[in-house]
Amino acid sequence: MNKLYTLIMAGGSGTRFWPRSKTAKPKQYLNIFGDDSLLQSTIKRFSTFTEAENIYIVSGKSQATVLEEQTPMLPKNNLIYEPVGKNTLPCIGLAAMFAEKENADGIMVVSPSDHLIENDELFKDTVLAAAKIADEKDGIVTIGITPTYPATGYGYVQTAENITGSEKINQFKVERFVEKPNESTATEYLKQGGFYWNSGLFVFKISVFLDAVKEFAPELYADLRKIQADLGNPSFGQTLDTIYRAVESISVDYGIMEHAKNIYLVEGNFHWNDLGSWESVYLADEKDKNGNAGSGESIFLDTKNSYVYSEKGLVAVVGLEDVIVVQDGNTTLVCKRENAEDIRKIIDQLKSENKNQYL
Repeated sequence: MNKLYTLIMAGGSGTRFWPRSKTAKPKQYLNIFGDDSLLQSTIKRFSTFTEAENIYIVSGKSQATVLEEQTPMLPKNNLIYEPVGKNTLPCIGLAAMFAEKENADGIMVVSPSDHLIENDELFKDTVLAAAKIADEKDGIVTIGITPTYPATGYGYVQTAENITGSEKINQFKVERFVEKPNESTATEYLKQGGFYWNSGLFVFKISVFLDAVKEFAPELYADLRKIQADLGNPSFGQTLDTIYRAVESISVDYGIMEHAKNIYLVEGNFHWNDLGSWESVYLADEKDKNGNAGSGESIFLDTKNSYVYSEKGLVAVVGLEDVIVVQDGNTTLVCKRENAEDIRKIIDQLKSENKNQYL
């Protein structure tokens, strides 16, 4: 197999994890579980089968300080800074242009930086199975998570022909990518079978992916080539800033995966959680006999099914059910678990009131 590269996308703002997630230190840099941040856990996971010099990270300029603090194990030249966020297709295309300079036929694995993944050995086997397809079939491969309930917060991938053969992990041609469904549609997907959650994990030969960008997003491809042509020059930073700001913001799903024909799926049966909100953290955390969970000093009195995070000091919750309490510095969040998705509205309100000290 060709040399393996990893791209970790770490440019998100993590607004649903306010107040812990702030502009200077978004969600991916937080230690939600254990001592390592989500980003550091992701790097460790890939480091078991990818050399450090082949791991790239794309992030935003505003996160440069915390990114470099948390990644002493990686070459600084592998840290790529977008001038502005432009969704996943430009991000992946930019990193692919960097890696192509070294090895156009290398296999690149693309991963979010902020997912909770367990069963690391099975994860490794799954990624390597996807890499084998990418290498041998010149395919673009996604890792699909076997759904356990009719989730409405994930996109789905419908599979077609089973190409598993003698392999240990199920493998398929892909029929189509579908947007996040409503509950009745998601229930029908599970009943019908052959549908997987879209994990955001992709594997491809660098040359094959860039050919797809050229075919389905030619303007972006031309702009990325202009950026690549200036790599290593003193003017590179200005070139990147000028061109990248003007490219279209588009997801890799919409820009490539929904159009290309050489798309495959490898079944992911490792434990996976995209940790999209504090509710996701609560569901993933260990709980006491009353269904309470959290981190830091806390007291639960006559309280059930709740989550507390305390940076310092004690948080006491009395006589409540299904609440989330997060205390961090000069900010405290209290909300019903069912309203965890609405935390983004707090960010909007703080911005509109120019209360940037809390962001």
